[in-house]
Amino acid sequence: MKWVTRRNAHVDRTACPWLIRKFIDPVAEFIFVSSLEDASATGAIPFDMRGVELSHRDGRCTFEVIVEKYSLRGDSALVEMGRVLRDSDVPPSRTRRQEAAGVDALIRGFQLAVPDDQEKLRLTAPLYDALYSYCRAKAATTPANQGAPKPRLRYRRRMQAHLEEDV
Repeated sequence: MKWVTRRNAHVDRTACPWLIRKFIDPVAEFIFVSSLEDASATGAIPFDMRGVELSHRDGRCTFEVIVEKYSLRGDSALVEMGRVLRDSDVPPSRTRRQEAAGVDALIRGFQLAVPDDQEKLRLTAPLYDALYSYCRAKAATTPANQGAPKPRLRYRRRMQAHLEEDV
């Protein structure tokens, strides 16, 4: 299948292709168009564009909308990843998850350094693989409906414990 979104891909427009290729359509092709172009002319499935089904809705980012549409909510790592990506895709003053600022910074860096959106997808896919692995581990250790556990140690002790970890 072919999918279409806006050029100059940021968080949602790089994360959604990763999601689509990993869980929905492994041979998906992506087309990037100007936000002023009529996406329907491409014959592709539009996402993260104004006025389309697969876009921001009810406070959720496009990644979360696609997870729901394709019945992937049973994967708690994808649900958590969606939360991180939503926070990465909104203004920093609204960010709640600590991981979000890092994801936003990395993808903004790719926007600046890599003008070709197809190349951007290729380069960011391993980042999303890593974020998914992180979210799987986080979901495995987080009690249901409790959110991320709060650190119980002061910064210095947390840093010391981190430096002593074998993992």
